[in-house]
Amino acid sequence: MLDLSTLNPQQRQAAETIRGPVLILAGAGTGKTRVITFRIAHMVRHGIPPGHILGVTFTNKAAREMQERVTKLLPKRKIVEGQKPDRPTICTFHSLCVKILRQHIEKLGYKKNFVIYDESEQLAAIKKILSAISVKGEKVDPGAVLGLLSKFKNGGENAKAFVDPNLRAMAQHVAKRYESALHACNAVDFDDLILLTLRLFREHPDALAACRDKYRYVMVDEYQDTNAAQFELVHSLTQEHRNFCVVGDDDQSIYGWRGAEIANLLNLEEHYPEVKIVKLEQNYRSTSTILNAANAIIKNNARRRGKTLWSGKGAGAKIQLNTYASDEDEAREVVNQIEFKRLAHRIPWQDCAILFRTNQQARPLETALRTANVRYHLIGGQSFFDRREVKDFLAYLKTFINPHDDISLLRIANVPARGLSDVTMERLLGASHERKSSVFTAMKNPLVTTTFQKNTRECIEAFVAYVEVEQQQLQTTDNSFRLQAWAEHFLNETGYFTELKRLEKNPENAESRIRNLRELTATMDGVGNAPTERLENFLENLTLDSDREEEKENTQDAVTLITMHSCKGLEFPHVFVVGLEDGLLPHTRSKVEGTLDEERRLFYVAVTRAMQTLAISHCGGRKKYGQVLPCHPSPFLKELPEELVDHSDAKSKTPVAQESGKNLFAAMRSAIS
Repeated sequence: MLDLSTLNPQQRQAAETIRGPVLILAGAGTGKTRVITFRIAHMVRHGIPPGHILGVTFTNKAAREMQERVTKLLPKRKIVEGQKPDRPTICTFHSLCVKILRQHIEKLGYKKNFVIYDESEQLAAIKKILSAISVKGEKVDPGAVLGLLSKFKNGGENAKAFVDPNLRAMAQHVAKRYESALHACNAVDFDDLILLTLRLFREHPDALAACRDKYRYVMVDEYQDTNAAQFELVHSLTQEHRNFCVVGDDDQSIYGWRGAEIANLLNLEEHYPEVKIVKLEQNYRSTSTILNAANAIIKNNARRRGKTLWSGKGAGAKIQLNTYASDEDEAREVVNQIEFKRLAHRIPWQDCAILFRTNQQARPLETALRTANVRYHLIGGQSFFDRREVKDFLAYLKTFINPHDDISLLRIANVPARGLSDVTMERLLGASHERKSSVFTAMKNPLVTTTFQKNTRECIEAFVAYVEVEQQQLQTTDNSFRLQAWAEHFLNETGYFTELKRLEKNPENAESRIRNLRELTATMDGVGNAPTERLENFLENLTLDSDREEEKENTQDAVTLITMHSCKGLEFPHVFVVGLEDGLLPHTRSKVEGTLDEERRLFYVAVTRAMQTLAISHCGGRKKYGQVLPCHPSPFLKELPEELVDHSDAKSKTPVAQESGKNLFAAMRSAIS
C-alpha cells in the first residue's frame, strides 16, 4: 500500500507535486525509481485515471520494474469481464511510438502490420544499396554508414560534426535509397519509430490531439539522456496540458556521442518557465568517502545544476589507488584482490565488478579471470538474439506476416535448401529492382518466373505457395489456434531442425540450438487474441526488448565485467575501476571533440556505482598490437581529495596489525575447510 511517510522530505515533495511541470533532480543512488512509482500511485489516489498517465523510460528492464512496483502500490480493482483493466502506460520511447503508429501509421502510407528491422536487418539493407551504387574496388563499411544515418536522424546537424566528409557524403547518398527500400518492405527501423511519430504529429493534428487527450500526465525518466527527436516527442505531447515531470541528473549525462542533449535538462526553464525543481541528494547506496570523492570530481564541471550527494552510511573504507607496471599485472592483481575478498571475507564473486572505459580492456582481464578459474559475466557478449538459429526463425515469422519484407525473405528462401540458389535469388532481386517491387511480388510474376529453367521455376512457385499457406493459417479467427504448435510444426516440416543437426558437427551444440528455438516458441502465445495479433506482439516485444537476455544470463555467482557506459543504473558492493590513464579516461578523442566534461561525468558515474569499497588503478604501460606502450595517469586522479585515498605503495610498507592478521588467517582456514 502507499505510505508517503516512508519517503524522505525531498522525495515526498517530488511525489506529491503532481500538476504542472516538475524537474526531479535525482543524484546517483537517491531512490528515484521509488519516487517515480510513489508519484504515479499518488496521482491515482487523487483521482487521476490511470489510463491518462504515461511513464517513459529508456530500457524495458526499467519499465518492467516500474510497472511491477506501481501495481503493488495501487489498490486492487475489480476486473469487469471483457474489459481490460485501466492502468498507467509505462514503456520505453520506442514502445510508445509503436503503440501510436499501430493506430495511425496508415495516415503516412504504411500498413498497420509494419515490421521493425533490428540492426542485422538494417545492415543487410545497407549492404544491398552499397552493392548497387559502390564503385568497383571501393570498400565502404556498411556499419559506419548505418551508424551515421542513425546519428543524423537522432542528432540533426549536431551529429554531423567531426565526421569524415567522404563518409558523410556516402551516408547522405544512401539515406533516401535506404528509406525507400524500407518503405517498400513496409518496414521501419528503431530511429524511424520516433521520427515517423513526429511526422505523424506534424502532418496529422488529429492524431496528436488524440495522443494528448490520452496521455495527460507525462513522466520521463533519465531525461538527461534524451536526444533532439525524443525531446520534440515529449514536448509535442505536453506543451498544452503542461503536466510534465522529468527525472534526471545532468552529472550522469554520458551519451552525447549517440545524440543525447544535456541541454534538454539544463535549459528546461526555457520551455517551461514555471517548472518546479526538487533536488534528491540523500544517497542510499554508497559510503561518505565514496560520495565525497564523487562530489569533488564533478564540481570541476562548470556547466551543471549544483547538488551535493550525502549518505548516512558512515565514512567506510578509503579509496584504494593502485599503480601497476602493465595491463597484465593490473588484471592479475585485481583478480587476486577479488579472490582475497572471497576467501578472507566470504565476499561472493557477484558482489564484485570491474569497470573499464573501452571494450579492448576486457581481454587481459578475461585472461586473468580464466587463469584463476574465476567465473565472470561480460556485459555485452553475444546476445541470444544474435544466434543464427534465432535470426532464421524470426525471419520466417516476419516473412509469414509480411512476405514483402525482402531482408527476411532473402534470409530464409533457401534455408534449408529448397532449390533457390544464391544466383536465383540475385536474379529475382534484380527483377524486383527493375520493377520497383518486392522480391515476393517478382516471384509471383509470370513475366519474371518464365525466364528461369523449369526446375527452378517450380521451386519458386512451391516457395510462394508454402508462404501463402502459412499466411492463410495465421489468418484464422479461431482464438484457440496455438502459435507454439504451429511453429514447431513448420520447423519440423521444412526440415530446419534436421538442418541444424546436419550443420553442427557436435551433437550437443545442435541440441542446444534446437532447445533455444523450443524455448522461444514456448513464449509465443502471449498478449492478444487472434493469432496474427499474438504473433505481431511477440515479434514486437523481441525486437524492442534487447536487454531481457542479458538480465537472464547474469543470474549465477560471477564477477561482472562492464564498460563505464553500460554500468549506469547499476550498483555493486565492491568496484574496481581499471585503466585510469590519460588517453583512455579522458579518451584521446575528447580533447579533439571538446567533450572533456562528459569524460569527467563518466568517471563520476563509475565511482558512484560502488557501495562499500572502491579501488582505482592505472598502468605504466599497456599492450597495443603486441607492443607495450608507455601510459600516464589520468588528470582526473588529481581531483580525488588526498585524505580519501590510500596509495598502494604507501600501504604496502605498513605492517598488518597482529590481531588483523590472525582474523584473516582464521577466516581463510574456515573458507578452505
